[in-house]
Amino acid sequence: MTNLAQADTLKVWDAPLRLFHWLLVLAILAAFLSSEDDSPIASWHMVAGWCAAVLLAFRLVWGLVGGEHARFARFIKPTAIGSHVRELFAGRPERSVGHNPLGAIAVLALLGLTGIVLWSGVSVAAHKLDKDFHETLAYGLLALVALHVGAVVLMSFLTRENLVRAMVTGRKRAGLHPDTRDARAPGALALLVGSATIILAVILILRSEPTAFTPHMRDGAHEHHEDKD
Repeated sequence: MTNLAQADTLKVWDAPLRLFHWLLVLAILAAFLSSEDDSPIASWHMVAGWCAAVLLAFRLVWGLVGGEHARFARFIKPTAIGSHVRELFAGRPERSVGHNPLGAIAVLALLGLTGIVLWSGVSVAAHKLDKDFHETLAYGLLALVALHVGAVVLMSFLTRENLVRAMVTGRKRAGLHPDTRDARAPGALALLVGSATIILAVILILRSEPTAFTPHMRDGAHEHHEDKD
């Protein structure tokens, strides 16, 4: 049954990309759930942020050396946006093996805004930026994530293709993409570069913030609890 199922599907998303995707979802979720000082997991807020920073560094490098559909050069096609939007408004968007043109914009926007939110969080911790500004950016990221999820659900409905399942399994139905071959998998060198990126990012973060991956209360959180008591 497994061999038959694989014969009816084609490889699209490589494993490192899928792992990045879902780990970033968890990191962002953990960051939001721990954002309030009275949250039971408040001490994990900075850890979640730094983990997201490591993931972001990996994704930027993986966009250059990763699997076929993970590479920025493969899916960033500004000239295709117009026709895709027209197809979308007509209710007949063409299926894409990888990211569609608007999906590519969403990927860049999410990565960019995640980076800005992380920068603002570090600046708040260093007392160089107001916390309210960081929270505004964070809610903007949450809104963008919600928009992205809605778009994925809509495209899954319009194209009759389960895009969420594809990001879990890495495969899509071959019958919906005739004359399409399996995506090129990342090579050993790409895996080495990706792993090195993660290690280097962790080392650089720990050099600047030794407690980055250790749960601890943010500055001002203890005072907040004392005031409530």
